[in-house]
Amino acid sequence: MTVMRGVALVGSLRQASYNMRLARWMQARYQGTWDIEIADIANLPYFNQDQELNPPEPVKAFKRRIAKTDTVLLVTPEYNWSIPGVLKNALDWLSRGDKVMNGKPVLVAGATTGMVGTVRAQLHLREILASPGVAARTLPPGGNEILIPFAQDKFSEDGLTDEATIAFIDQVVQKFLQFASA
Repeated sequence: MTVMRGVALVGSLRQASYNMRLARWMQARYQGTWDIEIADIANLPYFNQDQELNPPEPVKAFKRRIAKTDTVLLVTPEYNWSIPGVLKNALDWLSRGDKVMNGKPVLVAGATTGMVGTVRAQLHLREILASPGVAARTLPPGGNEILIPFAQDKFSEDGLTDEATIAFIDQVVQKFLQFASA
């Protein structure tokens, strides 16, 4: 079996972020099948259209990294019924100039301490991913959404511990890797 390469973008900068814990857990769990690197998007400069065709070096390096990977994993909390600004900024850079997300297989996931499991953020994110500048490929909705509500009850310091959630994520990741390799 071919090992898929992935880059994860995590929309939370919080030190004890459940979304970063989820990304790290997925990185460890699927190693050897889906090798995931976690990109640091916190230090990307704000998107500036004046620089879109000749962005600063950190943006160029970030875009090269995304261009070279097989897949992208987006792990996001929900801020004000949408995605965090840091994640939107990263996607704005990726959508301009050489548009390295076009056709790229993307899996979306999110964790929250609330009841809705980042559903509104993920719906908004799917709209962004479908936009002409991004044009990413995502698994169709309807059972493929990794929405983790009440994350405080499903994570330990070592990562995800809820067996039903783990089994569901395993199924979605398997479908995603088949989708990405097709």
